[in-house]
Amino acid sequence: MVLPGIDKCILLMEEHGMLPNIRQHSLVVGRIADLLAELLQEKGGKTPSPNRQLCVIGALLHDIAKTPCLSSGCDHARKGAEVCRRLGYPELAEIVEQHVVLKDFSLQRCGQGIFSAKEIVYYADKRVRHDEIVSLEERLEYILHNYGQNDPDLHRLIRENFSQCVRLEQCLFDCFDFSPDQLADQVAGRHCCMEYLC
Repeated sequence: MVLPGIDKCILLMEEHGMLPNIRQHSLVVGRIADLLAELLQEKGGKTPSPNRQLCVIGALLHDIAKTPCLSSGCDHARKGAEVCRRLGYPELAEIVEQHVVLKDFSLQRCGQGIFSAKEIVYYADKRVRHDEIVSLEERLEYILHNYGQNDPDLHRLIRENFSQCVRLEQCLFDCFDFSPDQLADQVAGRHCCMEYLC
């Protein structure tokens, strides 16, 4: 698997005109993804843990196409996946493509403490409103208000997506010795090994 380094991610953010607020959002998502992947690695045991580098790079680039899509109305997850595939990063493209709606979620697998990088980035993104770590409920309200277009069908789809994320959260935090409410404190109190994420 070939992945860009952190420096290359920052360069790609610049090349794709990522707005400063979207970049800051991505950095916070990256810090959460890094923490979760590291904790799952530390947990070890017989269950495989997600690739930490893939989680972090996926988090940093999950919104790579969001800035141009703001004006054109394109699907930023799909467009971002196209960018990643064109650059030769197919594993990264899958994460970017599924960071809004997760296609391959398995409650049974996650219930066994086995998580993919896609699930880590999908969850981390749902916990960050702008550059602030918030609860899933707060993020849901924000998304309904800003992207729901007062459309009951769209609201239903968004709520269904978030109910899947709630189940993912329950499985994740069954693996940890702190609650989802303590995630922001855990991120703030953890030494960050990647300077751009700090």
